[in-house]
Amino acid sequence: MSRHIQVTFDAHDPRALSCFWRDVLGYVHPGPPGVDLPGDGDPLAAWDDFLARVGVPEEQRNSSSALEDPDGRGPRLFFQQVPEDKVAKNRVHLDVRAAPGLQGEERMAALEVECDRLVALGARRVRRHEPAPPMSAGFIVMADPEGNEFCLD
Repeated sequence: MSRHIQVTFDAHDPRALSCFWRDVLGYVHPGPPGVDLPGDGDPLAAWDDFLARVGVPEEQRNSSSALEDPDGRGPRLFFQQVPEDKVAKNRVHLDVRAAPGLQGEERMAALEVECDRLVALGARRVRRHEPAPPMSAGFIVMADPEGNEFCLD
C-alpha cells in the first residue's frame, strides 16, 4: 500500500513562501477548519479572520501555512516558521515538471519560458544544464525566494 506524503518547508515567512509555491504549482490554500468558503472566497483572509477569532496573537499568525493540490493528486505542502537561516544546499529538492513530453531545443525553450515566469514571481535562476542524451534531457536549477533550490525539469 502506498502512502500519502506532505512536503514541509522551513521558512522565515510561511505565508509569502506558500504564495510563491501556490503560483508555481497551481495549488490552493485550504480554508480554516469548519469554515465553508464561497467559490470566490479568499482562503488567506478567512485564515486571518479565523486566527483572530480563536485568539491566536497577531505575532503568531504567520507561523505556518499550507497548500493542497486542487485535483487531489499531489502532496500537501506545509510551511513552518523557523528562526534560523538556510545555511547549506538542500538535501531534498523539488523537480517541477514544466516541459513534459518535450525534447531538445523545444524542451529547453519551454523551460526558459517557465523560468522567466518564476523569476517574475520572486525565484532566482541558478544555472542551466544542457541536454546530454541519453542520461539527461536538460534542466534549469532555480531557487525560491528563501533560497531553497528546485529544478525546472
